[in-house]
This record gives sequence, C-alpha cells and structure tokens, in this order.
Amino acid sequence: MTILLSKYEAVRSVTRALTANLSAEDQMVQSCPEASPVKWHQAHTTWFFETFVLRPFLANYKPWREEFRRLFNSYCLSLGQELPAKRLRASFSRPSLDEILAFRCHVDEAIETLLAHPTGEEPSRRILLGLHHEQQHQELTLTDIKHVFFSNPLHPCFDESPVCLDPVHAAPPLQWCAFEGGQIEIGHLPNAENPLDFCFDNETPRHTVFLAPFEIASREVTCREYLEFMSDDAYSRAELWLSEGWATLEQTPWDAPLYWERDPCDATGWRIFTLRGWLGLSALLDTPVCHISFFEADAFARWRGCRLPTEAEWEMVASLEPRTGNLLHRGGGFHPAVLTEESADQFFGDCWEWTASPYTGYPGYKPLPGALGEYNGKFMSSQMVLRGGSCVTPVDHVRATYRNFLPPSTRWQFTGIRLAV
Repeated sequence: MTILLSKYEAVRSVTRALTANLSAEDQMVQSCPEASPVKWHQAHTTWFFETFVLRPFLANYKPWREEFRRLFNSYCLSLGQELPAKRLRASFSRPSLDEILAFRCHVDEAIETLLAHPTGEEPSRRILLGLHHEQQHQELTLTDIKHVFFSNPLHPCFDESPVCLDPVHAAPPLQWCAFEGGQIEIGHLPNAENPLDFCFDNETPRHTVFLAPFEIASREVTCREYLEFMSDDAYSRAELWLSEGWATLEQTPWDAPLYWERDPCDATGWRIFTLRGWLGLSALLDTPVCHISFFEADAFARWRGCRLPTEAEWEMVASLEPRTGNLLHRGGGFHPAVLTEESADQFFGDCWEWTASPYTGYPGYKPLPGALGEYNGKFMSSQMVLRGGSCVTPVDHVRATYRNFLPPSTRWQFTGIRLAV
C-alpha cells in the first residue's frame, strides 16, 4: 500500500500546486459550457474518493457533508439523485473555497487511514481510478482557467514567469512515415508486474484490427502551415468542410483557431492568448497549432490533399515511440512547443490529436459494473477520438492506448492536427 499512498499524495499535491496562485474569485468562474469552475474541480475529484472508496470501504467513515454527495456528482445518475445542471456550477458561492479545501484534507486523512492497513483489490483499483480521474481534472483545470482569463478583459496570466522564446528553432520539414499495415492488436495490454498499471475501461478489450498500408506525418501541423490554410480563404470555401462543419461555421464567427486575435503590431497580423499571456504569432509560427475543432482539422487535411489518421493507425505508430514529449511539468510553459529531438515526433504531448475515428466501444467492450460504469460507456455517441495528450496532460497519465473523446465542434481543449494519407 506504500506505493499507492505515495501515488495518491503525489497526485493530490499537483492539484494543490496548480491552484496555489488562483484566488477564490478565479476559482468561481465558469466561462464556457464545456468548462467548470476550478473550485468545483477540486470538490468533484474529492467527491469521487469519498463516494466510491471511503463510504463503502472505510468502517465508521463520517462524510464531510451529506449534501456534497449530490452537489459534486457530475454524471452518475444511478446514484439515485437528480444532478445539478452543469451550467449552474458557477452559481454556487457556497460552499466556500476554504470549506472545499477542508473537505479535501478530511478525505486525504481518511484515505491515509484506509491505506494504513491491508486492503482488498477493489478499494485499491478504485483509488487508482480516482487518481487518474483527478489527473484528468488537473488538465481540465488548466484548460478551463485559460478560457476564464481569456474571457476577462484584463487578460491575466496564469503563469507570470518570463517567456523565453530565443533562440527560436524552425520546425523540421514534414516527412511521411510509411507503414505496411496488416493485422495488429490495439487496446490495453495488462502488466501484472506493475502495481500501478492502469487503463480506463474504454481502452479494453485488446483486440485485432486490420490496417491497409498508410503513411503518417512525422510531426503535428504548425501555426505557420495553418496560417497558409487561413490565407487561402479556407474558412469561406464550403467544398473543404463536412456538412455539419460548414453549418457550424455559419453559426459561429470562426475565422481562426480559438485564442487567435488580430494584431496589427505583429508581422503576421495575429497574436495568441496563452497561459502566460499574449504572444505574437511571429514567435509561435513553428509551434503546433492548437485549439482546433475536429471540423477544422478535417478541413485542413482535405485542403492539403490528406486525411486524419484512424485511432488504430495512430496507436500502432505511437506504441513504437517513447512516451516523451512536451507534457505537463516538462518545461514547455503550458503551451505547444517546436519539435525537438526529444519530442519523439510529438506523439505524446503538445496537442491532443484528432483522429478520423468515432468514439464507440471496442468489440466485446463492457463498462465497469455499477455507477462506475457511467464513467465512459454512456458517452459513446456523437464524439470523436483524440490521442496523445497535450502540454497540460500529466506525464504519467497518458499512454499509447489512451482514448480521449470530444464533440467535433470542441475547441477549448489543447487539440491539434496530425496528417495521414
């Protein structure tokens, strides 16, 4: 249990570090429908451990407040209570941030008590699930606060440390890596020797797929390349867009990625809002373009005479790559970085990469039993799969089999493009 407790303490400490410089007011804001207040993220991840670990497995555990069982439940309808509407999360001025932090300490002490004695396989499995759930919310904390600060006319910075962009390296030329395809296996392969081995249920079961020969790009699409797409009037050319994508354009003011704003003072005519404030696009031209919807990624691929890879193609290639790259706490400054020799072709980190695959269950997929089965399975509709993690994904959270999923119009996440043919 020592290894699991160490993991628990490490993950919870990252949440504390990420939120340390955010005021109570910062943590109250919910600036777009996809996001949640940072205060809510801290409470919800703690709710998970209280609901699924401490209540069923720690004798004589006393919940912090019974009302929290409903207030911070986001998706588990089978727990038998009507859930508060997501759009109202910013309306909850109470409980205060101080009480939520006290709630976190209360649960931390109880988890330590539970792990002080031998526990069964199921409590350990649920704690590990809860830790990866919290790491998901660490990433969401950063994506959400970025949108909060962008929406604020003062445009505050999350990270006040100096931005060092010199020397600026050019992205290497895009090359094509050819693969013969054939019969391969994808999905999580359990590692019994690793006590912290983990996957979400949607990564199972491991199964066989057949791939035709294909080629995949050696890096992600850059801002420079995307600016060329924009300069070719791509946002006005219906022939490049899926029907739903074009309908989305007609209902939105999109003419560039999210967080791009026109700036006559920059040579490119644009600047980009980052977690470290505004930066001129000139300094970021060779970094991967991010905050792109699936519709934009697909249109760009079409414009280049290419396509997006399937998730099976992506996983086949990524499983051959080291799990290195510009991930959270790797020194990337909370933003995609120019490809370097250490980036391993950017398969891990920088941007979540849209694939051409709809989010459905693998053959033979079975969700977890009970309320935990609502974690992934019930969202397998009208969403697309993304792979690889981003610059705000915790380093030990991502893997080649990891399946993220988002609606195709989503742009607030760190999402980017890799091409295939």
